Amino acid sequence: MKTRTLQYFVIFWITLSVIYYYFVPYFLVVLQFFIMLIGFFAWAFYQIIKTIQEIRALSRQRILSTLAAITLFLCTLYRIPNRLIEKVDWHIYYSRRTKIVELAKIGKLNSNVSWNEWICQLPYEFPIVSNGGNDIGIRRNKSTGKITVSFFVFRNFFSAPSTYFVYTNDPNEIKTINELMENDPDNNWKIDKNWYRTHHE
Repeated sequence: MKTRTLQYFVIFWITLSVIYYYFVPYFLVVLQFFIMLIGFFAWAFYQIIKTIQEIRALSRQRILSTLAAITLFLCTLYRIPNRLIEKVDWHIYYSRRTKIVELAKIGKLNSNVSWNEWICQLPYEFPIVSNGGNDIGIRRNKSTGKITVSFFVFRNFFSAPSTYFVYTNDPNEIKTINELMENDPDNNWKIDKNWYRTHHE
């Protein structure tokens, strides 16, 4: 595989990863993930076979192609680009998400769909501050007035676990999140004051 072709493969992979993170509807995300995984596995497998066949006269290009194919397959398998995009996304849209939280606090944003008591569809599609349709979750503690606002990072099917950026000043919610962090620190952690990254149903 020529160097330019290899570069196109890498650019293609990066583009697919961004599309996967931001634009694929949540009910198709799993399908795209498996298609990407199978595709890059097949490419890596092919490169490994070619490397074995050419073992006595390996070229630098063959070694580079094989390493690239294996790396992209493993990065796809462990969703490494998602974590990187997630970190960049958090910093880019921090101020916009903070403004949305402030609007929710003063009651200008509330649940506004008939099919779910906590979902609020934001009145715009771009920029994407909550994946899976720019819907956010708003919960209010009626006795204390405290609020929890959830932004989807990865929106899963129905009651399956999803990933969120969560703002909360509700002690009850913070207690629940602390338990998540203790039980599964790899997927749940504190980002900033009152801000958390969580993974749960």
